Amino acid sequence: MDANNVFLVLQSVEEAKPIIEAIKKDNPNAIIETQPAMTKITALGKLTIQASTMEDIIGREWDPQELQLVLVTLAGNVDEDYDHFTIYWNN
Repeated sequence: MDANNVFLVLQSVEEAKPIIEAIKKDNPNAIIETQPAMTKITALGKLTIQASTMEDIIGREWDPQELQLVLVTLAGNVDEDYDHFTIYWNN
């Protein structure tokens, strides 16, 4: 694993599926690894989930804090606001 990689690990539950779809749309270079109980999403340097992308997918308003319901762990600094959830490294 590259030292500049950030990652999220999400539970493999229905609520995580639209989040993973949004991550794919917002981060086309992200690597998605699916396992029976979890999904790991890795990206070089930065990974962002835009609330607007999630809202388009689920058809309602989305609060980035909802991510906490399916989040197992992450690596990176967190920048969370009403319109996005971003993890990054300051390299």
